[in-house]
Amino acid sequence: MRTNLAPADSSLAARFQQVRTLSTDLVAPLSDADATIQSMDDASPAKWHLAHITWFFETFVLRDHVLGHALHDERYPFLFNSYYEAEGQRHARPRRGMLSRPSLDEILAYRAAVDAAMIAAIPSLPPQALALVELGLNHEEQHQELLLTDILHHFSVNPLEPALWAPAPKVPVAMPGEIVWIEGAAGIAVIGHDDRQSSPRFAFDCEGPRHEVLLHPHAIADRTVTNGEWAAFIADGGYRNPALWLSDGWGWVQAEGIEAPLYWRQERGAWTRFGLDGRRPVDPAAPVTHVSFFEADAYASWAGARLPTEFEWEAAAAAHDPDGGNQLDAAGATEPRPSSGGPAFFGDVWEWTGSAYRPYPGFRAAEGAVGEYNGKFMSGQFVLRGGSCATPRGHARASYRNFFYPHQRWQFTGVRLARDV
Repeated sequence: MRTNLAPADSSLAARFQQVRTLSTDLVAPLSDADATIQSMDDASPAKWHLAHITWFFETFVLRDHVLGHALHDERYPFLFNSYYEAEGQRHARPRRGMLSRPSLDEILAYRAAVDAAMIAAIPSLPPQALALVELGLNHEEQHQELLLTDILHHFSVNPLEPALWAPAPKVPVAMPGEIVWIEGAAGIAVIGHDDRQSSPRFAFDCEGPRHEVLLHPHAIADRTVTNGEWAAFIADGGYRNPALWLSDGWGWVQAEGIEAPLYWRQERGAWTRFGLDGRRPVDPAAPVTHVSFFEADAYASWAGARLPTEFEWEAAAAAHDPDGGNQLDAAGATEPRPSSGGPAFFGDVWEWTGSAYRPYPGFRAAEGAVGEYNGKFMSGQFVLRGGSCATPRGHARASYRNFFYPHQRWQFTGVRLARDV
C-alpha cells in the first residue's frame, strides 16, 4: 500500500465524500431484500459491501489513529471483516447472505456515523493515517465495481430477471472493422509503478517495484474481441473442441456445461444477454464480456493468436489516457459499448492476460493487517488489465493489476489478442 500524494485536507475530505456518496447512489434502487441476498460464495450482499468498506475506515483510521474513538457497534468487526487474519475471527464468507440483520437502513446509519467521524478527523490525521484514507478510498472504488457485478449476478438467478436501471438510449454504431495489429515494443522495457517519482496517482503495493522485463517481438490488437466474433467462435464449435482448451479449462467446460459467455441465452435462434438493464439482444458490435480466462485462452487459440502478457499490455497502454473510455461516472445504466475512435486500452472490459499473478522482484508486503491486502493472494490467479465499464473513472492506470481465478467470469472480463512476430 502506498500513495505518492499527500493531499490537502480539504481536497481529501471532498474526495472522501464523493467516493462515499457514489456507493450509496449505486444501491439506491435496492430493497432491503435485494441488498441482503447472496447468490454464490464469490459474491457478497450489497449491504455487506457497504458495511465492510465502512468497517475498513473505522478500524484502520478511526480506531487506530483517533484517540477516544468508540466503535459504532462492537459486534460489527466480526460481521464485516473480510479476510484480515490479524483482525481476528470473522463471519464465514459463504454465509454473508444469512445476515438479515442489521438492516440496510442500519448499515446506512453506520456509514453516516463513520463518515461524520472521518470528516472531523481528517484535518488532524498524521501522514500514515492519511495514506490509509487514500488506500481506503481506492478500496471502496474496488467494492463499487464489485457491488455492481454482484448485484448483476444476484438478479440473474431470479427468474424475473429484474433490471437495476432502465437501459441507456441506444446509439447505432457500425461494426468494428478487422483487428489492426499494433507492433509492440521489443527489448528491455521498464514495468510497474515508480514510487520514486512524484505522482498524483495512487498505486497498490502489488504494482511495484518498478523493474525491467524482456519483451520479445510481438503485436497486440487495437481493440477487444466483439460479441459478433465470439458468436462465430460458438457457431464453429469452439465450446465443443477440446483441442482449443487447456486441460483444466476443458474439464471446467465439461463439468459446468459451459456453452457461451455468462448471462448469454439463445432465444428463437438469436443470442440475448442479461445485464443491469435486464435481458436484451446481444449487440454484435460491443465487446464480449463475462468470459473466463479459460474461455479467453480457448478463443485466442481458435483465432490463431494468444493472450498478451501483462508486460506487453502495460507497454502498449502506457501512452493512452487511463481516464478515457467507457468507465463508471455515476449510478445508472452500465454496460460495455462498441469501441470507436481508434485504439482503446481502458474501460468497457477488464482484459485477461496470459500472466500469472505473482510478485514483482523485490516486492514486500506492508507491515500489519493492511499487508494482507494483495500479497497473500499471489497464487493460482491470472492478471487482468485496463478497467471496465463498472470501474470508477480515475481508479485505473497502466500499472494496475487486477486478478481473478481462471474459471471466474462474473466480472466485466473480456479479451484482447496478441501474437508473436
